[in-house]
Amino acid sequence: QVQPVESGGGLVQPGGSLRLSCAASGYIFSINSMGWYRQAPGKQREFVATLTSGGMTNYADSVKGRFTISGDNAKNTVYLQMNNLKPEDTAVYYCNLKRLPGTNGYWGQGTQVTVSS
Repeated sequence: QVQPVESGGGLVQPGGSLRLSCAASGYIFSINSMGWYRQAPGKQREFVATLTSGGMTNYADSVKGRFTISGDNAKNTVYLQMNNLKPEDTAVYYCNLKRLPGTNGYWGQGTQVTVSS
């Protein structure tokens, strides 16, 4: 069973930074992509960023220029560096691992990020 595990969430003031980590454990035969999604209270889960095994990145327009996704293939780990955080970034952030594109993949339990003064 593949299990992504997130860490690094917390409370930060507007304009601050946080770094999220996601380490995947279990029987991992191959990874097509790892990425981040978020869900704010009362809203649907939305895409944030993704990193493919080939090194391609993609970002939601709302986080471009502020968030950076990176990875360590040897450790099956993906990171999300979040800078210039805004209150609207407040959400539970979920890590997602896909073995094949277009599939639901495997989800972590989520980590809370709260941006507030």
